Amino acid sequence: METREMRYFVAVAEELNFGRAAERLGMAQPPLSRAIQQLERRLGTKLLERDRRAVELTPAGAVLLREARTALTAVEAAERRTRRAGVQPDGITLVAKTGMGSERLAKLLDAFAVEHPDVKVDVVLAALGESEPMLHDGRADLGLLTLPFDRTTGLDYEELDTENRVAILPGGHPYGIREGITLAEMDTVPGLPQARWRQADGTYPDGPGPQIRDQLQLLQLVSLGRASAVICESCLPTAAGLASVPVTDAAPVTNVIAWPAHSRSQTVAALVRTALSR
Repeated sequence: METREMRYFVAVAEELNFGRAAERLGMAQPPLSRAIQQLERRLGTKLLERDRRAVELTPAGAVLLREARTALTAVEAAERRTRRAGVQPDGITLVAKTGMGSERLAKLLDAFAVEHPDVKVDVVLAALGESEPMLHDGRADLGLLTLPFDRTTGLDYEELDTENRVAILPGGHPYGIREGITLAEMDTVPGLPQARWRQADGTYPDGPGPQIRDQLQLLQLVSLGRASAVICESCLPTAAGLASVPVTDAAPVTNVIAWPAHSRSQTVAALVRTALSR
């Protein structure tokens, strides 16, 4: 199966409309329809149910959509990594969430620079939910992820440490002087709804709190008295104007360093060893 055919099929399967899919692909509709028919004949199975009113995926089509997306992502990742290797053969890219413990990241980079002074490590700070896709599509070689909030499907990883979670509140808030708070209490803090982080699929959970894209936005809203949040201890800001309280019943989180399962990069392996030795 050619990547061109997979792209054609994915466009039709996502749009469920041949006209919109053809427009998206920048081609005429008749050759697109013929390409899908040829693909069905070669695979020996029907991928789409179509009539004058609608187009629907068959069970086989749903499988091909899932597999084709994975395959196309792998092809794009190979292209990106190949181009990057041509420009910077020994360099690697590490992705971490914006606001993740800066001290941990700085220590890792400093230690690796001492051990491998000739290797350049580019650091990308990503919004919540962006790190995992960057590892899959070739924009990053390694990532610092937090479980269970990040997914590790298709990735290998090593655990680095675990940490507790804390609540952040505006400075001077009455709850800010408490020795602890529960998750249930955080849901009912008067006038301070919990911020809603973007989920892996790009949507936000229901609730009254503001939608959050990154750590900086969160901290500004909390300091303005517009929101509260539960975050990892290592992400706790040093800025004035905020109070923090341990969340007594929040499960600890696990920080890991992750990389694509198919990676055979010796440089990636070296950085992982450095991270594990810290």
